[in-house]
Amino acid sequence: MNDNYLTVSALTRYIKRKFEMDKHLNDVWLKGEISNFKHHSRGHMYLTIKDDQARIKAVMFAGYNRTLKFEPEDGMNVLIKGEINVYEPQGQYQLYIQQMEPDGVGALYVAFEQLKDKLTKEGLFDHDRKLPLPLYPKHIGVITSPTGAAVRDILITLKRRYPIANITIFPALVQGEMAPSSIANAIKQANQLKTIDVLIAGRGGGSIEELWAFNEEAVARAIADSTIPIISAVGHETDVTIADFVADVRAATPTGAAELAVPSIQELEEKIRTWNHSLNRNMQYNLDQSAKHLERLKKSYAFRYPVQLLNQKEQDLDKLVERLAKATKQIQSNESKRYEQVMKRLTYQHPEAQRKLAEKQLIQIMERKQRAMQIIYTLKNRQFINVVEKLEVLSPLHTMKRGYAIAYGGNGSLIQSTKEIQPGEAISVKVVDGTLDCHVTGIKEDLEND
Repeated sequence: MNDNYLTVSALTRYIKRKFEMDKHLNDVWLKGEISNFKHHSRGHMYLTIKDDQARIKAVMFAGYNRTLKFEPEDGMNVLIKGEINVYEPQGQYQLYIQQMEPDGVGALYVAFEQLKDKLTKEGLFDHDRKLPLPLYPKHIGVITSPTGAAVRDILITLKRRYPIANITIFPALVQGEMAPSSIANAIKQANQLKTIDVLIAGRGGGSIEELWAFNEEAVARAIADSTIPIISAVGHETDVTIADFVADVRAATPTGAAELAVPSIQELEEKIRTWNHSLNRNMQYNLDQSAKHLERLKKSYAFRYPVQLLNQKEQDLDKLVERLAKATKQIQSNESKRYEQVMKRLTYQHPEAQRKLAEKQLIQIMERKQRAMQIIYTLKNRQFINVVEKLEVLSPLHTMKRGYAIAYGGNGSLIQSTKEIQPGEAISVKVVDGTLDCHVTGIKEDLEND
């Protein structure tokens, strides 16, 4: 009974064989949009191909994707060739990609734009990185195929325009898979010589595939690292490569690069002849002017009467000597006066003089203070005497001297009315010279007080 059941592995292998036997699934041409793209560290690419209604997982192994000229990315529409098969560990079918091209534009165009954008962000195209070309190079390096038409055009132009320069050709492959490394190595070799003043790197015209080596990153970085200024000369004027953007100067053609690299010796000779003519003309003009000046000098008073001129100058010298002596004396007098004024100011401002002045001012202040204190004391003393005299007039003792007395009750309180005392009560009477102890034997009230 159990022999009727299949294992999962057996069923998966059965389905896998069905996929492998189907010729249509072994040669699939598919177009769609990339999503979930992942470039694994081991080189394999994992992605999903989708359209509006379906999606399928896909893988492109490193052996296939290393020839891609562009880097796939999410959202990119692509054309794919591959086969459908089953990934047994997960029991799912997926697309195994063998070829992939951008849909709508070519792969080379996409790769060109991607590398251009990358190097632009790194600043390899910045103008301030460009090296200036030497005006009169002594040694010119040419990096190109030694058998192409470009090297012939460059050599003919260089020898025609500037035959005094040394030329070294650095042979390089300019087409094919090995071309990028060959060009990059030639640039490094030229830099190692330390004698090259300017480099021309390029080739003649061709298709974009034939020119592609100059769009490779290795060539671009070799140009950027060069300490020798480089003129790019790739194809024709309409051919623009990554090397043109990185190079210090771009030439439209190899012949144009040679013309940019060196000046025309015929033009230089013509300039020298012009300068020589101008120099001779200026020298002749200066000689004529000098001769005329000399003639005027010969007719001058000094040349005609030198003794009289000498005597006149001697007299002028005497006057100048007198003026100098007078001026010197005046200066000494002014300086002496200024010195005396300075000494007076220094003497007046000397610390000892300042101390004596301060001491004198202090004594004057103390004297004024003592006089003020004496006046205040006399005034206050006089006011005090007046107050004392007023108090003496108002004092009860002064009244008692005129015969008056003051009575106090037994409790020591002042007696002011007969109603405060009872007959028989002891009281004391204060007179001017003592106190009387008394007993009240009777009380008589004044009728006027009723």
